[in-house]
Amino acid sequence: MKNIKKKYLASIIIILILPFAVSYAFADDPKARVIMEKVDARDDGDNQTSDMEMILIDKKGKKRVRKIRAFSKYKGEDELRLMFFQHPADVKDTAFLTFDYDNPDKDDDQWLYLPALRKTKRIASTDKSKSFMGSDLTYSDMTSRNLEDYDYTFYEKAKEKEVRGVKTWVIWSAPRSKDVIEETGYEKSLIFVRQDNFFVIRALHWVRDGGYNKYMDIKKLDLIDGIWVASQMQVTKKKGKNTVHKTILNLSNVRFNQGLEFDMFSIRRMEKGI
Repeated sequence: MKNIKKKYLASIIIILILPFAVSYAFADDPKARVIMEKVDARDDGDNQTSDMEMILIDKKGKKRVRKIRAFSKYKGEDELRLMFFQHPADVKDTAFLTFDYDNPDKDDDQWLYLPALRKTKRIASTDKSKSFMGSDLTYSDMTSRNLEDYDYTFYEKAKEKEVRGVKTWVIWSAPRSKDVIEETGYEKSLIFVRQDNFFVIRALHWVRDGGYNKYMDIKKLDLIDGIWVASQMQVTKKKGKNTVHKTILNLSNVRFNQGLEFDMFSIRRMEKGI
């Protein structure tokens, strides 16, 4: 299944600010690309339902907790995803719908339903680098990465590294165009791929604007019905050594093969609610 975003979310650590031009400094390494192709091809299940807890932590340590119900289904090689916010009251019934297309020449579609306004907003490409619901994830993070948009090469200082006792490959991911940088908001990334299951368990993002860095770390990885699932992920936004904000995502009640209907993944259903 082609969904590198889950593998990222599955779709970030140890970052130094480098000049903008560095994004174009890496030549594509066929061996690194083969690894990323296997990441992209890894089975991430179908007809999935789950509960998500999103914890937002500001620089003073103040927490906000959000509860989400999530659904996903493949339509051929395209993935459809729908999320309903259930708690707290200020975001209750907010919904987010994504059509994540496999075709690299087709822009992914995203919509956000705001119940207070009774309005559905389509997320434009120019807005995809913005924060998703106040978290440290962007709208772009909520879709997969197209392999054709990036050059991949091994990290020059350490091609391999152990993360919590598991061997990983360490790979640079450099956008091939300014358009990709503008849409994702990232100048380049350093990613850590587990060698035993081709799961991205750590990644570092150089954020285009503001001199920020993002650190993504999969804290807990579970095997559910033969599918590897990131059940706990932490994304930390830093400026220099100072933590600006942090997002923790906890996934629970994950179930596959739930027989979801295609008509569930529609703007009408998003506005109607669960």
